[in-house]
Amino acid sequence: MAQPIPLQVAPRNSRAELRERLDRAPEQHAEALLAAYELLQEMHEQGLLDMARGVLSVRDEILGTLAADASTPEANRAIRNAVFLCRVLGAIEPERFHAIFQAIPEGVARAASKPKQPVTVFGLLRSLFSKDSLRALSAAVDFLQCLGRGLLTAEGTLPRNSIQS
Repeated sequence: MAQPIPLQVAPRNSRAELRERLDRAPEQHAEALLAAYELLQEMHEQGLLDMARGVLSVRDEILGTLAADASTPEANRAIRNAVFLCRVLGAIEPERFHAIFQAIPEGVARAASKPKQPVTVFGLLRSLFSKDSLRALSAAVDFLQCLGRGLLTAEGTLPRNSIQS
């Protein structure tokens, strides 16, 4: 009959393995270690390490102040409004923002420049009825209609004294 082969596994010495890996680390990671030392020196020269040490020494006080301030109704509304604004901005295509905001510098420059001819009522009306002006006026009216609809909807959901002048 077959006899079982005794298996003798030497116990692992995890501390010795760690010490061996640590001894090899400077050779294997020399470039990374040098970069880390340079970063540490730069942080020291800029005073960031002192600042971090100061923040850590008063962390309980800072966290207490932040917690107290964050629990106010104003902070709660500000956080909710910021999240809502992110959702609204995320729903708008960047190309549309680019087109609108690219026109701002040109419009400011034209408004600030001295006109070539004297401004007349008929000249203003002619400009007002141009294709570009009518397109902008139409967009402004559409925006105002949506704003009015939103205000009407919000009027029924907000408490009377929540809007302060």
